[in-house]
Amino acid sequence: MTQDSPRWQLVSASVAGKSHEKQALPCQDAHICRATSDRLIVAIADGAGSASLADVGAQLAVKTAVELMADCLSASEGEPDWNAELLKVVGRTKEAIKAEAGDRDVPVRELATTLILGVATPSAIAVAQVGDGAAVVEDGQGNLIALTTPASGEYLNETTFLISPDALETAQVNIWSGTPKYLAMFSDGLQMLALKMPQGTPHAPFFSPLFQFVETIADRAEAEEQLTAFLRSPRVAERTDDDLTLLLAALLPQTENFSRE
Repeated sequence: MTQDSPRWQLVSASVAGKSHEKQALPCQDAHICRATSDRLIVAIADGAGSASLADVGAQLAVKTAVELMADCLSASEGEPDWNAELLKVVGRTKEAIKAEAGDRDVPVRELATTLILGVATPSAIAVAQVGDGAAVVEDGQGNLIALTTPASGEYLNETTFLISPDALETAQVNIWSGTPKYLAMFSDGLQMLALKMPQGTPHAPFFSPLFQFVETIADRAEAEEQLTAFLRSPRVAERTDDDLTLLLAALLPQTENFSRE
């Protein structure tokens, strides 16, 4: 790697919402981040509140999706067909959820979850999303762009889950070409703070301090503690009682080693 090769610096956290803490329920959000060279693979999932194994479904979804995407990139020669590969991975992740339900002898709805899967490089970001939550990028000119928007149903808090028959047909896929400076992905618990609804456009006052934060962190463990504290802060808690996941990444022109797992 050359002296000015870019690298991704990132911080992320998932925390249980107030409603789940009161009921002594586990966090039903999950996320995984994996960086190789200058590529970043990320996935977040939000298990359905009505599903008895929502946490299992969310954890399996992010683990499977990131592993499959990493295998795809390793086997690819040149630039992948992002649209086709993302949808293939989402489809195979859906099949993994169905197989897990079969192994546990439970209806597949008990593992219902959303999924956002993204691959970021210094020249593009490719994202596939089933359900709510969103992904946002800021380019080098300071423009905030929503890569995906929450997929909502006819009723409040209704969305499409990965197990839905039309999950692949209704999945959002966006291939954004450009030089990213920052990337954020989050579950639906943060939508009302992070997005101007119902348009789904990014709310700059929410992202600006967070992007400055991820760019300047020196210790990832300490940064994750600070991000967790933010997600549990009164400012956030008074707006939502849902589980929360937030992933922040900055593309830096440096080569120092940085913990990514």
